[in-house]
Amino acid sequence: MYASFSRLLALCLVLSLSACHLLEMPNNNSSNNSSSGSATATASAYIERFKPIAIAEMKRTGVPASIKMAQAILESGYGRSELAKKANNHFGIKCGSGWTGKTYKLRSKNACFRAYSSAEESFRQHSDFLRNGSRYADLFKLKTTDYKGWAKGLRKAGYATSSSYPSKLIELIERYRLHQYDQ
Repeated sequence: MYASFSRLLALCLVLSLSACHLLEMPNNNSSNNSSSGSATATASAYIERFKPIAIAEMKRTGVPASIKMAQAILESGYGRSELAKKANNHFGIKCGSGWTGKTYKLRSKNACFRAYSSAEESFRQHSDFLRNGSRYADLFKLKTTDYKGWAKGLRKAGYATSSSYPSKLIELIERYRLHQYDQ
C-alpha cells in the first residue's frame, strides 16, 4: 500500500511540475515575437538615428557607412552599453598615450576610454582615429563598397583582437542591409 501511495504521489508531483513547466513556456505568438520585435525596434531606431552621420563621415573621410554603423552597433550594443551611455563612446576607443581629451574609466575592463560630449562627436572621432592612424592606411585603398575587405582589414590592422570580429561586422551589415548606405 505504501509503495502504491508513493508512486501515486510521485506521479502527481511529476504531472504538477509538467503543468507548471507548460505554463512557463513562452507563447510563440507573444513573448518571442515581442522580444525579437523589441530588438529589431532597437536596431532600427539606432540605425535611423546615426545613419546620417555615418554617411556624412563616409563622404568626409572615406570610412564606409556600413562599417561605421556595424562597429557602433557591435561595440555599443545599439547605444546601450555603459561606455556609450556615460561617455558617448560608441566604438570602444581607448585613451591611448596621445589622448588629451575627457576620459572615462570602465571598471569592468580596468581601462581608460575616451569620453565625448556627444555620440556624434564619437562618430567623427572614430573616423579621424582610423583616417589618421598609420596602421589603418591600407584600408583607405579599398572601395567604400568593399565592406568585407574593410571588416577583415580592421582585424588585420589590430582594431580588434577577436578572430570573429570581421564575421560579426559582416553579419550585422548583411542582417540590417547597412551596405546600402555605402553608395
